[in-house]
Amino acid sequence: MSTQARTIDEQKLQTFMMKAVGDMGAAATCATILLGEKLGLYRAMAGAGPLTPAQLSQMTNTNERLVREWLNAQAAAGYVAYNNDAYELPAEHAMALADEESPVFIAGAFDVLAAMFASDDKLVEGFRNGKGLGWNQQAPRLFLGTERFFRPGYKTFLTTAWIPALEGVEEKLKAGAKVADVGCGHGASTVVMAQAYPKSEFYGFDYHGGSINTAKQRAKAAGIDDRVKFDVVDAKGYGEKDFDLVCFFDCLHDMGDPIGAAKHARQALKPDGTILLVEPMAADTLEENLKSPIAPMFFAASTMVCTANAVNQGGEPALGAQAGEKQLGDVFRQAGFTRFRRATETPFNLVLEARP
Repeated sequence: MSTQARTIDEQKLQTFMMKAVGDMGAAATCATILLGEKLGLYRAMAGAGPLTPAQLSQMTNTNERLVREWLNAQAAAGYVAYNNDAYELPAEHAMALADEESPVFIAGAFDVLAAMFASDDKLVEGFRNGKGLGWNQQAPRLFLGTERFFRPGYKTFLTTAWIPALEGVEEKLKAGAKVADVGCGHGASTVVMAQAYPKSEFYGFDYHGGSINTAKQRAKAAGIDDRVKFDVVDAKGYGEKDFDLVCFFDCLHDMGDPIGAAKHARQALKPDGTILLVEPMAADTLEENLKSPIAPMFFAASTMVCTANAVNQGGEPALGAQAGEKQLGDVFRQAGFTRFRRATETPFNLVLEARP
C-alpha cells in the first residue's frame, strides 16, 4: 500500500464489510446444505410440518444437539422457518432441496461449489503457469454435481420446449433421426432425449473417460443402451457423420477451440441438419451482465471451471460462461453456418439454433 495518506469513506468501508460478511455467511451456508442433504435432513423435513430437533434427530438417526445447531444455521439463512422451538421446511424450499425429480432441484449445485474449493490450489498454479485447469483435473465431485444440477432442467425443458422450438427437428426425432450430444458428461441430456424419442439413435461424446463410463451406466439403467452409444473423444475427434441434430449443452464455452468444434459439427451434419446450442443466459456486454443478479454465480463458476478448462485446452478463444448471443453467433458464422437465431430461453438459459 502506498505510504501516501488516503482518505477512507467510512460508510463505503462499512457497506463493503457487511457485504463481505454476507458472502462469508452464504459460503458457509453452502457447507451446511451439503451436510443436510447427505444426512437426509431435508428429505425428512419435507412435508412433515413443524419439527423439534429431537424429532428430526430421531427420524434421521442423528445427534440431537448437532441437529439443533444445523437447524439454527438453516433458520438464520432463511432455508427453514422457526417458531417456538419448532422448525419447518416450507414446501417451496422442499421442491428445491429434497425432491430430485423436481424441476427446480438445486442440491447438486452445492457439490459443484464444494469442488471449486477443493481445486483451488491447482487453479492457483494454473493461473501462474498459464495452463489453467482441465475439466479432467477437477475434484471428482464436480462431475456428479454438474449432472445433478443440470438434469432437472433437461428433464423439464429439453423435449417439451427446447427441441420443439427448433425448425422441423421434433418431427425428425419422432420419425427416427441421428443425434450427437457433444460434451455429454454423464449423459443426462442424452438419456432424456433417448427416452422421449424411441425411434431415434443417439451418440454421446466426451473427452473425460470417467464421465463416459458413468453415462453408459445411466443408459443401461434406463433401458436404452441399445439405442445410445457413448465414446471417449473430444469435440473435434468423433468420426460419425450424417447427423440430423448435433447438441452442445452448457459446454461450448468450456472448450479451448469452440470454432473448431463448431466446424467439426458442421462437417458431421446432414445438409439440412441443425445445431442445438444451450448456454448460460447472458447479455452481449460486460456492463449488462454485471447488472444481473446471477452474475456472481456465473462469473465465479466460469473462473474456477469453464474458462480454466478452455485455457487448459488452448483457449482460442476462451469464451467463458457469459459469452452472450452475439459472440456465440460469431463462432458459428466463422465455422461456416449461415443461419443463427435464439430459438427460446429460460431465466437461466439461452437456447440457440444454428443451421448450415
